[in-house]
Amino acid sequence: MCCDACFNLGLSESVRLIAHLYSLRNPANIAGQARFGITSEAEQLGIAMPVLRALARAHRRNHALALELWASGIHDARVLATLVENPKQITRAQMDRWVRDADNWALTDALAFLFDRTEFAEAKARAWSARKGEFVKRTGFAMMAGMAIHRQELPDEIFLRFLPVIAREATDERNFVKKAVNWALRQIGKRNPALRRAAIAEAKRIGKLDSRAARWIAADALRELG
Repeated sequence: MCCDACFNLGLSESVRLIAHLYSLRNPANIAGQARFGITSEAEQLGIAMPVLRALARAHRRNHALALELWASGIHDARVLATLVENPKQITRAQMDRWVRDADNWALTDALAFLFDRTEFAEAKARAWSARKGEFVKRTGFAMMAGMAIHRQELPDEIFLRFLPVIAREATDERNFVKKAVNWALRQIGKRNPALRRAAIAEAKRIGKLDSRAARWIAADALRELG
């Protein structure tokens, strides 16, 4: 379908955007993303994140469009959906549906940086941190990191409650999980001096666990938080 023609046919915004995404398909980028672990059972178009962010600017806080983009089942359209969605209109059920569809770290992290702005963020981060599924679990910890970065209004108590959860899951050896656990610990520690002290103390406790993943998480966090 010709993308330029789409904009003159009275088609829905989601159809026009998806047609435009197809026009940007980049096989070389698809292969490049795979080398960085971004692979999906969904169709991939290989569109770079800066391009998706630029497309999203004209469609911010468009809940209906986000739902339609996600429903397309296309990986790149789903990443775009996370950029145009309105966090205030997201429901718990929608969060559960979308996180179940995520099958790579790029999409889980895009979801996390959307979901961390919802009123359900703390509850969902804690719940998903205990799930068995690798990418659901990663989303929970990526949300903790995102909350530490984005939610300046939140009290320290929320992040202090996350620390025992981080310690509990620090022995998970799966690469995408342990990196997200480490990310959450580091971002909490960088939030302010009090949380830095708490995160360092937690990292030292984690480092004593009989687990290669836990030792890596602790060592890497301590190098950054020092």
